[in-house]
Amino acid sequence: MAVTKSSEPLRIGLFVGREWSWPPAFIEEVNRRNQGVIAEYVKVGGTQMNEPCPYRVIVDRISHEVPYYRSYLKNAALQGVKVINDPFMWTADDKFFGASLAEQLGVKSPKTVVLPNRDYVPGIVKTESLRNLVYPMDWQAIVHYVGMPCVLKDAHGGGWRDVYIVNSMDDLIFRYNGSGLLTMIVQEFIEWDNYARLMCLGQNDIYVMKYDPKSRRYHEEHDFSPELHHRMVEDATKLVRAFGYDMNTVEFAIRDGIPYAIDFMNPAPDMDVNSLGRKHFDWMVTHMADMTIRLAKSNEGTADRYEWARVAEENKSSKTGKKAVAPKTEKAVAPKTEKAVAPKTKPAGDKKPPKTKSS
Repeated sequence: MAVTKSSEPLRIGLFVGREWSWPPAFIEEVNRRNQGVIAEYVKVGGTQMNEPCPYRVIVDRISHEVPYYRSYLKNAALQGVKVINDPFMWTADDKFFGASLAEQLGVKSPKTVVLPNRDYVPGIVKTESLRNLVYPMDWQAIVHYVGMPCVLKDAHGGGWRDVYIVNSMDDLIFRYNGSGLLTMIVQEFIEWDNYARLMCLGQNDIYVMKYDPKSRRYHEEHDFSPELHHRMVEDATKLVRAFGYDMNTVEFAIRDGIPYAIDFMNPAPDMDVNSLGRKHFDWMVTHMADMTIRLAKSNEGTADRYEWARVAEENKSSKTGKKAVAPKTEKAVAPKTEKAVAPKTKPAGDKKPPKTKSS
């Protein structure tokens, strides 16, 4: 999508929830650079169809919990905005699809089974509406495939909600029976000896962190070998490029030197100074500013990936008599890893650490 030349600064908008450390630090970091780009919080309230959007880039941290924002962002993408992250892919994504895609990408991932829902909305009559379902489920076959212990979790969840490590068939069925309307997956449990969480920005800027999911604590330094580090960066890059995510974390459970991608659907990743620590937080602030300023000055738009955008552009061109031009996208750049650089801001910490968006 072309960027209209104007004397006005390019604008980066921010949708946030209960975050109080990263958002103001990011806004201040962008604005202090004086690069013809400003950042601010988006204000919306009732949106007309095809309403123009004043932002060149929008960073979305909360639309998974506020559906109106998601609808607004889809319209913004239609108007040529670069939305981080793509609201269409985020809406369609789930952990079962992700596991299948990871395997096709050559990324090691735990064996995964998606289960029929335990309960349904009132309009579903179980004796009439579910004729395609096999009943009862073959629990023995499921456990034989994934092994025991195994992990039961929400296919669309995050923040460690509705995640259970189960050690027996009875426990698995008990937890499943309490899942309600959620779509649950059962995964092979990886007994890990090391663990990593990688922050991935712009699909090529990868930051590797050692993480302990048991205590939910980041280490300031990691102890990964150069070979393991390289493989995790390479695998994470494959995943975020395939999903089209420009802001995401990928988690690897490392067993016998092999990284298993166990969670990589985190389009609103943890960026709180209280959980990350100062070093990692500073990297998030400065590198998010780098990426969004670059995108604001580019021709990239979220709609560039979609057929409906091409058809809409052809229709506009037929009315004006101008030939439709294919959207310009930047060439893929080899992934890079950089040391953290402290921003020239001192944001206050959050009132209380929010839950991470991984599970």
